[in-house]
Amino acid sequence: MAGGKVVRVRVDPDKCQGHNRCKALAPALFELDEYGNSKEIGDGIVPEGQLEAAYLARANCPEMAVEIIEE
Repeated sequence: MAGGKVVRVRVDPDKCQGHNRCKALAPALFELDEYGNSKEIGDGIVPEGQLEAAYLARANCPEMAVEIIEE
């Protein structure tokens, strides 16, 4: 949560090509599916202390498949 907002990460499965940079940079937020593509863990909520890692993962995705949603 950032500033009282819930922040979530989401991986667009249509864009993800399995580079797994997000998993390497933010292993607490991403896991691999049965095809080796990344997906968000659980409901994608970013815990305290992981916000910077979430933005770093998004910035390093060559397919721009990582989304950050502030609710």
